Amino acid sequence: MPAATYNLTRILLARASDRFVFVPVRSMQMLAIVEPQEFNFVHSETRRTIDMSWQNFAPGVRAALDEPVPHDAVYHTENAAPAMLRLQGEFLRALVLLAARSAPAGAGGVIDIRRR
Repeated sequence: MPAATYNLTRILLARASDRFVFVPVRSMQMLAIVEPQEFNFVHSETRRTIDMSWQNFAPGVRAALDEPVPHDAVYHTENAAPAMLRLQGEFLRALVLLAARSAPAGAGGVIDIRRR
């Protein structure tokens, strides 16, 4: 998985009050349910069936934050494999859009920490 995708999911999960994030991938009519250990993808036509899951992330094997994260892709339906290549790019675009919409609105402040 590209580093940008993995890193952005971690940012969105940190902002979420729950332990998951719903990411609509409108261009493919899919919904991603992003959890810390697994991403599940469901199609709008088969809402009760998971088409594909990304799991077993191994971010610790990379030497830098801009390196890809190894993971397993598990296909639960016949149509999932052909959609995988397109989904990688479309999912990142959906993440970027969601992150922009949910970005913190307030300005940060600097805290002065002095030794006594």
